[in-house]
Amino acid sequence: MWNTIAKLIIQYRILWIGIILSSTVFTGFEASKIELSYEIARILPAYDPIEKEYQDFRKTFGEDGSIMVIGWQSPKLFELEKYQNLVKLTEDIKQLDGIKNIISIANLYELKRNDVLKKFEVVPIHGNTPISQVQLDSIQQKVLALKFYDGKVINQESNTALMAITFNEKTLNSVNRIAIVNQIKKLATDYSIKNQTELHFSGMPFIRTATMLKVSKEMKLFMGLAILITGLILWFFFRSVRFTLLSIFVVLIGVIFSLGTLQLLGYKITILTGLIPPLLIVIGIPNAVFLINKYQAELIQHGNKELALNNMITGIGLSTFLANVTTAIGFGVFYFTNSSLLVEFGVIAALNVMITYLLCILLIPIALFYMGLPKARHLKHLEVKWINNFLAKINYLVHHQRKAIYSVVFIVVLISAYGITKVQVIGYVVDDLPKNDPIYTDLRFFEKNFNGVLPFEIMIDTKKPNGVFANQARTLYKIKALQNKMRAYKEFSKPLSIVEATRFLYQSYRGGDAKYFVLPNVLELAKLTEYVQNGSASSKQFKSFLNEDKSVTRISFQMADVGSVRIKELIDEIRPQVDEIFDPKEYKVSLTGHSLVFLKSNDYLLANLYESLLIAIGLIAIVGMALFRSIPVIILSKLPCLIPLALTAGLMGFWDIHFKPSTILVFSITFGIASDGTVYFLTRYRQELYERGHSVSQAITNSIFGTGLSMVYTAIILFCGFSIFAVSSFGGTAAMGVMVSITLLVAMVTNLILLPSLLLTIADYQQKKKTV
Repeated sequence: MWNTIAKLIIQYRILWIGIILSSTVFTGFEASKIELSYEIARILPAYDPIEKEYQDFRKTFGEDGSIMVIGWQSPKLFELEKYQNLVKLTEDIKQLDGIKNIISIANLYELKRNDVLKKFEVVPIHGNTPISQVQLDSIQQKVLALKFYDGKVINQESNTALMAITFNEKTLNSVNRIAIVNQIKKLATDYSIKNQTELHFSGMPFIRTATMLKVSKEMKLFMGLAILITGLILWFFFRSVRFTLLSIFVVLIGVIFSLGTLQLLGYKITILTGLIPPLLIVIGIPNAVFLINKYQAELIQHGNKELALNNMITGIGLSTFLANVTTAIGFGVFYFTNSSLLVEFGVIAALNVMITYLLCILLIPIALFYMGLPKARHLKHLEVKWINNFLAKINYLVHHQRKAIYSVVFIVVLISAYGITKVQVIGYVVDDLPKNDPIYTDLRFFEKNFNGVLPFEIMIDTKKPNGVFANQARTLYKIKALQNKMRAYKEFSKPLSIVEATRFLYQSYRGGDAKYFVLPNVLELAKLTEYVQNGSASSKQFKSFLNEDKSVTRISFQMADVGSVRIKELIDEIRPQVDEIFDPKEYKVSLTGHSLVFLKSNDYLLANLYESLLIAIGLIAIVGMALFRSIPVIILSKLPCLIPLALTAGLMGFWDIHFKPSTILVFSITFGIASDGTVYFLTRYRQELYERGHSVSQAITNSIFGTGLSMVYTAIILFCGFSIFAVSSFGGTAAMGVMVSITLLVAMVTNLILLPSLLLTIADYQQKKKTV
């Protein structure tokens, strides 16, 4: 079959060039339209109960992660000039397109009781901008007396204040969000410089925007580094500019295809899909290395270009095909996670690994056909002395020191097993960022002074119209009881709810005295209700807390980034208290919100990624059946790929790298890539054993020397290529780069030492069995 493929490639080379050229132009055009993803990544599948509750909440009350906050600390929050400038800043931001609402100490309002019209009137606290410190002191007294704002926009104890900016949903999930966030930051920075006040920025819109800008910047950085690093290594190996440029040119076409298919499938660039272009460069280059090495080795033997091209394709066509299939499987198994974030990453990566392979198997032979014969100096790398000595040492160890090899492997596995016991499974919303990153430090500022800015919601469904106010407002008193319970948890901010709105109204009803910021009794509630009429300004207090028929309400908290372990502990503690207050037979109470969904997603991904790894092992084992019909060979040949994974997991435990979505990706990806070496070696071993009729021992020796050079080359390329991700500002991506690099380097050693040792042991066992 591969003889036929080789002839078709060379014979119809003009046709293949035309097809690839037109396809590249088309996918390049599509790639030019690619966009960053501005929506929150959906990790949980649609059928997951937690995701369902969150989507029900969004349908009822809208997006919960729509508030950007700006905070500052100053002993003089109400200093005249600074306050006047703050009024201007607040008004300037409010005028920006896409801003739904804004609240700060510079635009707070109070409610005035109008007994004639039996309603409340909304009145700005400061009216016109104050022009004297005396006026401002009066405003300060009013603000501090209105307990509704305490802990929400001002913290009197720490002299801190914040500005809460609400985005409309259309802007929140579009490219316009970046421009608006940049405008806000520019206006705020001007204010900061003018007033010599340090400002802190956070909230989900800001975190998401800053994160995606980092993703975009790093994708370009990694692309550049991948081309530079692999280019330098290729030139060092081949000592040929044309072979180096040819290899890079082919994989860059693969990159164009990857971006084009991303757009064609309706996907966008996320924190994961943004890694695909540099990944393809690093993963695609080894195809070129194996092809060119085989071509040059053939030329050394007989000097016939056409025969060399034919033997290049027929000699390693199957092994490179199966190797790329195993790599594609390592990515493709993410499809089974049912997480849109991982499904998109897995589908695009797997598809384009195979596309890049096809480009290599087509374009490299065609390019070599038109190129002149390489000079003698370009072939010297095939006989590098230190590599040949290294391979000779390996061959000796495999044939004469197998017990020592197994002993070392056993010790490594034991040490790795101990390290695995030290690994923690935990994730944070911003734990991928370094501790000195402004996003991280600013988030900690808000956690210290306002208990956090990440949304946590409690949605209460009374299951009947007007249920929130029915039975003498029984639900309100239950909400009050729950809020009192929640005070015990320092991880949560002061709540926003219909109870807090009612307290605000009642304080206003009683003339503004702070002691009346309470939930009144039933009789007083009845009086208050007269002033809360449909269409009145005060009724707006309730709209964001109630659905249409007043059967569902919410309690909104902001919470600290406590991590996936602590959030589970909190839910386990809070849930029984909720059920005690709200009888599940009468109420349906959902604990939800973006922060909870995000952190719960961590556990979901870990469970599914473990399953994906098992699926990858099974599928790659099936691929191995294409080479050998021996179950012992297939099973034991997985050990050289699994042991590096165990070592990596152990190192994560010793280095205190947590298991989380970004680091757990390492295992499926590296198992697929590490299996490439197994495939290359087994293919050559099969050829030596069955096609050339060599003994097992000789077949092992020939396989070590026949594949060793290219495996060493590719291991160096993969190690250096994946190492570029270590410079990422995202901790998970950096850890992934380091872990993959180490794993693949170890996998090269196990494929060259442990795998042939196992094959010899199996052969010895089978020989003894026959003798007996």
